[in-house]
Amino acid sequence: MPPDTMPAQPKPTPTALRPGDRLDWNLLRTFLVIVQERSISGAAAKLHLTQSAVSQALRRLEEQLQRRLIERHNTAFTITNAGEEVRRAAQAIYGNVAQLLTEVSQTEVETAGRIHLLVASRIHSGVYDSFWAHFHRAYPRIEVQMDVLPSSEIVALMQQRGASAGIAVCRQIPKRLEHKIFLQQRYALFCGRNHALFGKTDIRIDDLLGENFVSFASDALGDSLSPLTIFRDQRGFSGRIVATSTQHDEVKRLLIAGFGIGCLPEHSVQADVEQGLLWRLPPGEGVCTVDLHLLWHRDAPQTAAEASFLKAFREYIDAYPMAQRLAPATTPGANTAG
Repeated sequence: MPPDTMPAQPKPTPTALRPGDRLDWNLLRTFLVIVQERSISGAAAKLHLTQSAVSQALRRLEEQLQRRLIERHNTAFTITNAGEEVRRAAQAIYGNVAQLLTEVSQTEVETAGRIHLLVASRIHSGVYDSFWAHFHRAYPRIEVQMDVLPSSEIVALMQQRGASAGIAVCRQIPKRLEHKIFLQQRYALFCGRNHALFGKTDIRIDDLLGENFVSFASDALGDSLSPLTIFRDQRGFSGRIVATSTQHDEVKRLLIAGFGIGCLPEHSVQADVEQGLLWRLPPGEGVCTVDLHLLWHRDAPQTAAEASFLKAFREYIDAYPMAQRLAPATTPGANTAG
């Protein structure tokens, strides 16, 4: 019989497994080491096995494949044609296994972990809401802690590396922080349905100069919403600030209650205007535009989860023009930054 052919084995019964199903993959690894070392004794030393165990493994592999894989005559060591085919196949198999293990390991690192996000009060954006659904589907093992704080506190904490990232109003970006503009919010003047000016269509800016104000607590010179203060000072408003809050919803609540007039992001209260809760006041061009930024610390080391969030958020919002980012969510409970 040809030297690389083993004696014929009985044909398997119909219920028997195919040879590939019975194959012990550890035998392939042992065979690869035998070929690499070109000896049974060398393979035994490398695998920390006895020579007898290595010889038996080779014999079992040859029996399963029904082919002679190695010819041994005294010191001569020859790989048969069948043995060469098995060597190539085994190397390809173990190369694929190694690549699979590497990819699985990297995937586990990228998709597991925790991010801590600081956000300004109420981010009103359908794109923002849909991003979180997209992010959770892509990274279901990343846990999210989200804390709502005034923008000035967010900026201060981000400078101290107090969170993975922040979303806040920030007039001047500190040197150590990286940023990306998320929303450009146009603020306008409004009054509520309980105010004397509600529903009037012939109002001029001069008619507002003596009105009292409801204001954001950050609406002060040097703070995140100071353009609102500058606007009042430049236009000569003389009314008092009679109510303040750090929260968008509370400022809106006090405006609706009739405490005074005040500024809100125009896109965030479109539904309230349509429902007759708020009334848009002059000037028609609005008061000012305030940018809402994604912030992260330039020098802070990032975990795989944090890097995944920052990359995913920036890429997601880049797919939408600013007008779409400002559009409201289509589901209840949409969020505005204050």
